[in-house]
Amino acid sequence: MAKHDVTFQVPWRALGKEDVTFRVLADGELLGTLKVSKGAVVWSPWKRKYSYKLDWARFDQAMQREGHRGRHD
Repeated sequence: MAKHDVTFQVPWRALGKEDVTFRVLADGELLGTLKVSKGAVVWSPWKRKYSYKLDWARFDQAMQREGHRGRHD
């Protein structure tokens, strides 16, 4: 199983027009970046031309449909 590392950069103000970006690494290699904004989340796989965007309502549906249910505190 790959070891995953996640780093992030947070703007020094309330989330507004600037996204919060998370870098996701698998075994030391960049897997992609996840951008979180007020309106959506965007996943950009490494070395891919296109990104994948979901608004929050569709993200909620996808997580409930595809995510693992349980306590994740």
